[in-house]
Amino acid sequence: MAMAASGAVMVDSCVLLDVITADHRWESWSAEQLKRSLIAGPVAINPLIYAEVAFAYERIEAVEEVLPRHLYAYWPIPREAAFLAARAHAGYRARGGSRQTILPDFLIGAHALIARCPLLTRDARRYRQAMPGLRLITPEGSS
Repeated sequence: MAMAASGAVMVDSCVLLDVITADHRWESWSAEQLKRSLIAGPVAINPLIYAEVAFAYERIEAVEEVLPRHLYAYWPIPREAAFLAARAHAGYRARGGSRQTILPDFLIGAHALIARCPLLTRDARRYRQAMPGLRLITPEGSS
């Protein structure tokens, strides 16, 4: 399992996509936070984050250009994170949650929690509820 290096941050795909797509609402905040994280380094992504960014591209080479290996550490998802994500998803469904596609978000949050690194994201509410103890870097501030 990839353990957090000193200063490591996992970056959620929403933040990367804000910068890649020049999102009119979030690009400035996301770009600034991403820049800070890259300077402090390392910045981690996992297969789900990679796939969510890759969705917009026809060729893997284009994805590799926007997520270059010298800037982003690619961490495989450990089994412990997969289990924790499954339990968080089960809890979400038991509380009446209806979205089936939320599991990838839980996998990303659980991975950051297991790796003991903060998650840079705009989606604080869901992560806070599902992953108590996960450190977040959000527009509302770090927690």
